[in-house]
Amino acid sequence: MELADRTIGLLLTVTSLSIFTYYTFWVIILPLVDTDHFVHKYFLPQEYAILIPVFVGMALICLLSMFTGYVMLQSKKKKA
Repeated sequence: MELADRTIGLLLTVTSLSIFTYYTFWVIILPLVDTDHFVHKYFLPQEYAILIPVFVGMALICLLSMFTGYVMLQSKKKKA
């Protein structure tokens, strides 16, 4: 079981670092590169650099709110 936990932890760490590196390069470095450079074809337009995190954050807040409401309803039913 310990090996599986370490593997999952490594996978999550590598995935997080990859996303962080991609996003950092996209938001900080890419605006300094000429628009006709070949590297621009590997990235979405700059507008998405704000829209994607906003929608992911909103979805996360909605899911956490639904989970909190569900837990509160379940605890209320147990008391009754």
